Amino acid sequence: MNLVKLGLTGLNAAQNRLQAAGHNITNAATPGYNRQSVLVATAGATPTSAGYIGRGVQVVSIQRAYDGFLQNQLGSARSAGAALNAYGTEIAQINNLFADNTVGITPALQKFFDGIQAVASAPADAAARQELLGRSASLVAQLNDANAFIEAQHSNINTQISTTVTQINSYVERVRDLNQQITNARASASGQEPNDLLDQRDQLVVELGQLAGTKAVEQNGKVSLTIGNGQVLLAGDTAYKLHAKVSTEDPGRTVVAVTTPGPGGSKIEVEVEDRHIPGGSLGGLLAYRHDLLDSVQNELGRLAMGLAVAINAQHVQGVDLSGNAGAEFFGLDAMTVIPSASNSSPAMVTAELADINLLSGNDYRIERTDDGYLIARLPQGSQIVLADTDIVGGAYTLDGVTLQFPGGALATGDSWLVQPTRGAAGSLTLLVDDPAAIAAAAVSTGSANGDNALSMAKIQTDKLLGNGAMSLNEAFSQIVNKVAVQTQQNSTSSKAQAILINQTFAAQQAVSGVNINEEYVSLESFQQQFIAASRLIDVSGTLFDTLLHLRS
Repeated sequence: MNLVKLGLTGLNAAQNRLQAAGHNITNAATPGYNRQSVLVATAGATPTSAGYIGRGVQVVSIQRAYDGFLQNQLGSARSAGAALNAYGTEIAQINNLFADNTVGITPALQKFFDGIQAVASAPADAAARQELLGRSASLVAQLNDANAFIEAQHSNINTQISTTVTQINSYVERVRDLNQQITNARASASGQEPNDLLDQRDQLVVELGQLAGTKAVEQNGKVSLTIGNGQVLLAGDTAYKLHAKVSTEDPGRTVVAVTTPGPGGSKIEVEVEDRHIPGGSLGGLLAYRHDLLDSVQNELGRLAMGLAVAINAQHVQGVDLSGNAGAEFFGLDAMTVIPSASNSSPAMVTAELADINLLSGNDYRIERTDDGYLIARLPQGSQIVLADTDIVGGAYTLDGVTLQFPGGALATGDSWLVQPTRGAAGSLTLLVDDPAAIAAAAVSTGSANGDNALSMAKIQTDKLLGNGAMSLNEAFSQIVNKVAVQTQQNSTSSKAQAILINQTFAAQQAVSGVNINEEYVSLESFQQQFIAASRLIDVSGTLFDTLLHLRS
């Protein structure tokens, strides 16, 4: 029996256990670290006539405490939480813009119509007329400023998308590098798992999920990554970068494009719809833009158009103090139509207002087909198929908008983005700058009465919008309520998600986390094992010395 060898196996096992415990303690606060433990087994035994004599202990492996299911659950929870946080940060800004009813558009609308009432009551009062112009200019400024704020938020989201895409690509590259390091480490360690490298890779995948809702699948020891509807970010050792680019359909919008394999080994950039990238801060930004910001700007524009169209229609029916017919009171730019950058034909679709009451606040994507057009309402996506025979006189009216289609040969696949109300609040202007030019009087009663101003004042309560469902004040209240409800829903969801993250993290840490107190106890135990194994070697030396003395 060789007590020295027996002791050495114990020393080796105890030393490895001490090192593992020390490694655990020093990495207790390291993000993504999974507790490690030393797996040991008996080193076997030597047969003798009296039975088998043990040969000690051997270290089999260093194992990390890891549960793949809990790790995936934690990653998914944090990804959803990051999306809600990004959404909440953005919506809080626009909620602050609209929430205060003591300043902004609501009081400006009220003061505008109060000013019209004052002119109707005293049509010859120069001060009342001047006050109305001032209040009109203030209302225009409030609508312009609100639209400018929304545009600034669009621009900020574009910047954040570009920054986040760069970060995502960096993470994908790092995961790819770790895939290779792990493969090399396994080869050099006879298949043993490089636990720390695996922890680092898992942590990168979790952090990547907080940027975007990616999915990770491990195959043959390597992690592959996908995003959206399965678009590949990492396959084997090949990374397919995301790109933040200007949309071919809307030059004011930054979109995400994926790289896909093309013919002859080429790579093609394909734009991904906002709604197809859920999860992570990127998903939260895209969802906010797609679900709320666009619609709020459209509905604000519809409000501005309703105001301008209704006031103008009534104002031109009156006469001013000089007896001249009233001119348009407010100015608006034409509806926005944007041709796709990929169009092969310069032909343009145009759009103009047909009925303000029927405006929906939607955008429309029009695509030329072989024998007509395909019109998609945005953001819902519902489609209308038009044959060329459905278009009478080159025009087609939809949701209060008359679309004028170009004649002649058109290229199939060409498309146009129609935004009937998107820029209206920003383009609204006040055209009347002379108090005397306010057409307060009715045509048949002279220029010193306020009959036409009284008719203009009644517009405040008229159901001008939403197919006869909303007045101007109600239309703005709908915008405010929509933002407030979404803000509250996001806040509630964020709190619930934070609880879920904490619960999932606690469950994951119960399996994989480091308990400092337990490690302290383990250190004491492993130290005693080390001392005992050392004592075996000491005893072996004493016995050997005794034998030498006997011979002498």
